[in-house]
Amino acid sequence: MPQTPPFAAMFDSSGYSRYLFQSKEDSCEGLYYHDNNLLSGSLEALIQHLVPTLDYYPDRTYIFTFLLSSRLFVHPYELMAKVCHLCTEQQRRADSAADQSRLRKIAPKILQLLAEWTETFPYDFRDERMMRNLKELAHRIASTDEAYRKNVQQIIQSLIRKLASLNQYEEVLAKINATSTDRLTVLKTKPQAIQRDIITICSDPYMLAQQLTHIELERLSYIGPQEFVQAFVQKDTLDNEKSSYGDRKKSRNLEAYVEWFNRLSYLVATEICMPIKKKHRVRMIEYFIDVARECFNIGNFNSLMAIISGMNMTPVSRLKKTWSKVKTAKFDILEHQMDPSSNFYNYRTALRGATQRSLTAHSSREKIVIPFFSLLIKDIYFLNEGCANRLPNGHVNFEKFWELAKQVSEFMTWKQVECPFERDRKILQYLLTIPVFSEDALYLASYESEGPENHIEKDRWKTLRKQGHLARERRSEVTRQPDSTAIGPCD
Repeated sequence: MPQTPPFAAMFDSSGYSRYLFQSKEDSCEGLYYHDNNLLSGSLEALIQHLVPTLDYYPDRTYIFTFLLSSRLFVHPYELMAKVCHLCTEQQRRADSAADQSRLRKIAPKILQLLAEWTETFPYDFRDERMMRNLKELAHRIASTDEAYRKNVQQIIQSLIRKLASLNQYEEVLAKINATSTDRLTVLKTKPQAIQRDIITICSDPYMLAQQLTHIELERLSYIGPQEFVQAFVQKDTLDNEKSSYGDRKKSRNLEAYVEWFNRLSYLVATEICMPIKKKHRVRMIEYFIDVARECFNIGNFNSLMAIISGMNMTPVSRLKKTWSKVKTAKFDILEHQMDPSSNFYNYRTALRGATQRSLTAHSSREKIVIPFFSLLIKDIYFLNEGCANRLPNGHVNFEKFWELAKQVSEFMTWKQVECPFERDRKILQYLLTIPVFSEDALYLASYESEGPENHIEKDRWKTLRKQGHLARERRSEVTRQPDSTAIGPCD
């Protein structure tokens, strides 16, 4: 199959394809172009534009953009059925002996389309209807020429491997979540003898930043591009009900990644609020400042922001006596880099710099770009909300979807980077499975470290103590040592 450009190279600065479209015909019925860029079209015409013919194959940017956005209008299995029908019609026209040469030219193009679909959007094929249509069309192509049988087998086997890997990953996530929940109960009811913290597990901030990057890149790698679309829009209100795509399970890996960010923020706050002595809290804050700085240097902006968020949580930020002893110069620089003012201007500048570095990188280490994920989702959300999916004439607003695909294609490039750092199983298990305090437990720990300063804090402290949350004397006895039997996803 021909070489195709990487995702980052698919779009120019305007969001449009860098490559000119090949017209199937001189007249493009149902499609509207401007300066050779496709701006809109009827859904049926766009589907037709996806299907190869004897003298036409769709541009890769069009395939990606349409497969990404089409699920707003038609369920993937319905689209696959339409594509299979059109491809079958192409073959039927070549059933006569005289047209066998025509068939041999079309079949490789159909196989390439299937290969690109299964490679880029493999999770679509968890639907049995999708897989059935794929196998039927692939079998029909393979039966026409023995030479195509090997290609068909490679496409299906590669897809099955991807889906098996996804299932295994989701099982591991479920096990991690169950382990954390169980040990939260143990934390409250079974006091131990020795207290552990993150510094006893990993004293080197750079090493912790590396292990955080392992978790980030692995979780990024399992997010399908379609999840960005499926997370926000359940159905196109202009289409009939059967075309709805409201299965929220289809964005589970994206949601799991957001949950990881929240967990890391609470982990940071827990580690800071937990020590009894002020000097230990000071040491913990300065440790996480160093970890955050290393994350910034690596290009791991998501962990960086999670750490900053944890340190800015009220139970942590109110510890004025503790903060008075902290050397905050480095932290101030990091906060400036991630300052939300002017729509995160400083962060976006740093992200562009990291992206440029990755494009000219000579090592995997330099290729790492892990965006502040919540902001990426927010950008895509507002892009979706700010522009209509359809124009007044009923055409699909493809100009909008070029821009959507441009943003998602950048993510696709970032998520494909292999982590160059060596895994540390012990550190990973700690980060993924150690119990963290709830918001109320954090406040209680904070008040017990540095007493309430006003009537509001005093009232809250009394309420929390009455509710039976962890008291200081119990927290000082708790062992926070990871279960050696827990299995992390980075094994």
